[in-house]
Amino acid sequence: MRRPIGVLVLALTALGGPAAAAPLADGGVNLPVIPSALAAGASCTAGSSAVAKAVPWEQRSLGLARVWRTAGGSAGGAGVTVAVVDTGVAAQAPALAGRVTSVGAADGDCVGHGTFVAGLIAAAPSGQVRFAGVASGARVLAVRGTDARGGATAASLAAGIRSAAQAGAEVIVVSPALAQGSADLTGAVAYAAKRDALVIAAAAPDPTGPAGASPPPPRDYWPASDSGVLSVLDVDAKGSRPANAPSPLRADLAAPGDGVVGVGPSGKGHYIGSGASLAAAYVAGTAALVRSAHPDLTATQTAARLTGTAYPSDVPRLDPYAAVTAVRGEGTAPSTGAAAEGAVRLDTDASATIAGHRALAVASAGVAVGLGVAWVGAVFRLRRRGMTTTDSGAG
Repeated sequence: MRRPIGVLVLALTALGGPAAAAPLADGGVNLPVIPSALAAGASCTAGSSAVAKAVPWEQRSLGLARVWRTAGGSAGGAGVTVAVVDTGVAAQAPALAGRVTSVGAADGDCVGHGTFVAGLIAAAPSGQVRFAGVASGARVLAVRGTDARGGATAASLAAGIRSAAQAGAEVIVVSPALAQGSADLTGAVAYAAKRDALVIAAAAPDPTGPAGASPPPPRDYWPASDSGVLSVLDVDAKGSRPANAPSPLRADLAAPGDGVVGVGPSGKGHYIGSGASLAAAYVAGTAALVRSAHPDLTATQTAARLTGTAYPSDVPRLDPYAAVTAVRGEGTAPSTGAAAEGAVRLDTDASATIAGHRALAVASAGVAVGLGVAWVGAVFRLRRRGMTTTDSGAG
């Protein structure tokens, strides 16, 4: 069941400061911002030399270290292919080297967003770097769902989803969220379902407007609103969202997505980014862990397990440990506070929240933001509705 949400927009305050990059929670590293699309005339995203050595807040919030101890460690997700329908994935990215295949020319990524998403899903750990993808044993299938600069249409996403399903991907994550769907896009989602591929999509577009602007009214976005798609919304370390972020009418899951650390299309360094597309990547990585650990589950059962083991909240929050280890039925029953033993709550990490919203300000508006940023994002109110135990959470 896709959960309806209400949105209360609160104030956002920004203080002046450097606008070139956003600091991490450890206070010692400045990372460039990964764009979701390139403006006309802009060059391809440059490589990053800045390396994040602290454990990112989102990995702590999701309890990934605990998950990896029970889900194969560096081999977690082995045997599962996750398709990234986005701007492409740079096959030469060091953290993904040797595990990226592509449909057509999707192994190049001028924008860098698709590579960032792929890294959140499957980046391998390296040396002293504490960042790693959720399922670093999974394989990545790069599928171009946009043009070379990040622009997407219903036709381009439909073609990408079909190509991913035809290529045998068990999990398909779709980053763009469109204000209008199409019969072709709905058909592509249905085709993927027939091939037992789990389609996971951003419930809303990544923020692009000025940091202080009012958000557009909540509405449906596609393909997240299509039946059979697991829709995902982003939250920060406090469980909030940027005040200017577009919001959907409903969503299935929430996961970290604001001010998160990842890899880019070139260089050995890291970037920072914000948006529901990045939250969807964390859900896709968890889906790879689940399908690897429980290969008998169908795509529908995997979606039910992800939503049924989620930590109860306004929009239920992803709990990777419970999703991988739960033994209740097939994960179809909605979780309760008592039943979800070991459920991971999103940490309250003020410094990580500040870093994330600096990244948002830089990426969307070029607004200078200093170390004194304080803000509160959108607060969700889940309408209390009953759920049946047969609800897959993806419809």
